[in-house]
Amino acid sequence: MQAKSGIVSRSVSSVSSSRSGSFFARLLAILSVAVTIVMVDSVNADAEAANPKYAGIVVDAKTGNVLYSENADRLQYPASLTKMMTLYMTFEALEQGRIRLDTPVPFSAHASAQAPTKLGVRAGGTITVEQGILGLVTLSANDAATALGEMLAGGSEDRFAQLMTAKAHALGMTRTTYRNANGLPNTAQMTTARDQARLGIALRQHFPQYYGYFSTRAFKFGSRTIRSHNRLVGSVRGVDGIKTGYTRAAGFNLVSSVQVDGKSIVGVVMGGASTPARDAQMRNLIATYLPKASSRGGSSALIAQAAPAPAMIVTPAPVQPKKAQQQVARTITAAQPPVSAAAADLSLPHKGPLPDARYQVAETEVAYTETAAPKSDNPLVAQPMPAPTKVKTMTFKQQAAVAAPKPTPASMPSEQGDTSVDSVTTASTTPSPTRAASTSTGPTGWVVQVGVSPSRQMALDLLEGAKSKGGKALASAKPFAVAYAAGGDQLYRARFGGFDDQRDAVNACKALKKAGIKCWAAAQ
Repeated sequence: MQAKSGIVSRSVSSVSSSRSGSFFARLLAILSVAVTIVMVDSVNADAEAANPKYAGIVVDAKTGNVLYSENADRLQYPASLTKMMTLYMTFEALEQGRIRLDTPVPFSAHASAQAPTKLGVRAGGTITVEQGILGLVTLSANDAATALGEMLAGGSEDRFAQLMTAKAHALGMTRTTYRNANGLPNTAQMTTARDQARLGIALRQHFPQYYGYFSTRAFKFGSRTIRSHNRLVGSVRGVDGIKTGYTRAAGFNLVSSVQVDGKSIVGVVMGGASTPARDAQMRNLIATYLPKASSRGGSSALIAQAAPAPAMIVTPAPVQPKKAQQQVARTITAAQPPVSAAAADLSLPHKGPLPDARYQVAETEVAYTETAAPKSDNPLVAQPMPAPTKVKTMTFKQQAAVAAPKPTPASMPSEQGDTSVDSVTTASTTPSPTRAASTSTGPTGWVVQVGVSPSRQMALDLLEGAKSKGGKALASAKPFAVAYAAGGDQLYRARFGGFDDQRDAVNACKALKKAGIKCWAAAQ
């Protein structure tokens, strides 16, 4: 019996030892893989930091203190980080009630022709504003960014880029210049890592009710399921956005916001050598500097808490050109995160500065405001972030939007001086045919109006862009800007004159409409 007992005992011991060995073997294998991953990330991070194109910064989002900085003020190409400003402008328009999440966004031929990545909406089709937002934060859709920009600036991406640049400078992003809405290559479109950190903080602080979109993992677009390019969302604890970017000239860019255990940082990596190297560097920065961030901030916190978006957001199918005139079905929206108590106590204003002018597709809305300039103790926000002010608006019936311009060539010089045009004409200069002097009434007879602008120069710009699209119908037309007062403010109607009769004016307007430019003909 004892012998049998001993045999059983040895047998059990042998089985136990075998299981134990198997367990430890598996454990060692897991630890080996984990160590390998850490070592690879460490190697990637070290290599990235040594990359000559690399720039990075980490900011304590509660205090504004810079925890890490390398080449943070060197000019870099933003690539698709540009879409952060496009989204800032979109969120601002939503907050002010100028657009809604279900507002249709029309796609011009210019927007539809943008290079991938893209949603692939054909010219004449529409999506909703929310679909555009989701397309930017997940797919980084270039066509949707251009379409949003054109909608917000009366049909002109160039004008939208001017508004983006003005907004950037008002936010303190003094070294940033935009030339398009999506970040596709343009040598004049520049920014810095510090400016992008500032913009990341501004998005959180000014629009906590919309910031949750940045954590979207995927959304349903018609029959397609589009998943986010941001690999850190969902894989690194506390990362809730913000944006990736890449072009060959820019390298691999990433802005990340992190909130863990009462601490919050915003990190920026620019000029990365590859997606894995960029992501590894960001993981390294988060692991190194998040523990050094302050857990105290109280009313000085720069980032309001925002609930993450659902893993999947479902939206209606895009409206194709044949149905473009039909009403777009209301989007199934994610629940908007409420503004927290922390947001209500922020020392900096909730709303960002307002540009001098606004544009819409269906109607032209011009806003004028005198912005306040309170000082801030935040080291990152060296420039003032104006407090909210009352905005005086004027709305005009169905004014036409200018045609989408051709993309600015990538060969533009990287630095440009003041390109504004003095309205004074001297004896030594002769105005070009497309920049005829404005008069109180302009040419008599039939005219074609293509828009209303807050300045003569902007009206002439509208006309110049429209004439290039009008072809033979506008070959002999005379562009002019008619000044008039509305509510005490000076505005300018952008018109073409010189038509012999109603038929010629109507035919010219038809040609413009075929080119995507809204207009109307009338007797002067």
